[in-house]
Amino acid sequence: MFLPPAGTPMGEIIVHEDGLALDDPTLVEGLPGIGLVGKIATDHLVDAFEMEHYASIYCDGIPSVGVYHAGDATVQAPVRLYADAERDLLALQSDVPVSAESADNFANCVVGWMARNDVRPIFLSGRPSREQGAPLEVEPQGAPGVRGIATGEAAALLDEAGIEAPPESGAVSGPTGALLHDTAREGIDGVGLVVESDPNFPDPLAARALLEVGVGPIADVDVSVGVLADRAAEIRKQKQQLAKQMQEATSEESSQAQPLRMYQ
Repeated sequence: MFLPPAGTPMGEIIVHEDGLALDDPTLVEGLPGIGLVGKIATDHLVDAFEMEHYASIYCDGIPSVGVYHAGDATVQAPVRLYADAERDLLALQSDVPVSAESADNFANCVVGWMARNDVRPIFLSGRPSREQGAPLEVEPQGAPGVRGIATGEAAALLDEAGIEAPPESGAVSGPTGALLHDTAREGIDGVGLVVESDPNFPDPLAARALLEVGVGPIADVDVSVGVLADRAAEIRKQKQQLAKQMQEATSEESSQAQPLRMYQ
């Protein structure tokens, strides 16, 4: 049973909700990266399920800034966990990128906490087009293609969801890559979902594909994603500043999947 006491630091993760019980929950990670696909997807989960602010993450690598949101005077940590006890679901919501220099320490902190609490992670990453100007990989129905990788024994989850492995060798960089690395090292059952997305602008349609094709079936949740298409232009505008920041960041700071030849 997953029920830590209120205000207890677990590494550098401080839990606020002592009355919320989760049993082997699934965590959806939403660090900023290519197309902001992970952030858009997790932001949507938090809003759609009205998830509770469960914990604050103060691991190394997170900028020391106080975040506030429209209509709310409360200062919050820039990286937070939200929870839905009914669905046994956690969402990692981030308003800032994690520094490249501290990505390893950040991953050690988060993955250690997941291991102690029997959390099954789903990591989200965008993959830019193979060539400048090349069309995005799409499924027959027109949605961006989603591919999956796994740690521990989680490959079976991809098979059950009908998600294929990537067609070429590659590597996930940035903080999400560090999280995947440590998850594999610890033998935790985890899934990495990769979607081809726009490298220059926020991509709500790619985020919708991640939720519809991957997160929904694997986490066993039913989330409406129509709004991500209906409000695509509005969402792009809202996220544009962070997308520009991530575009200017190095590959180590911006989580993304890339062909392995870039590291050879």
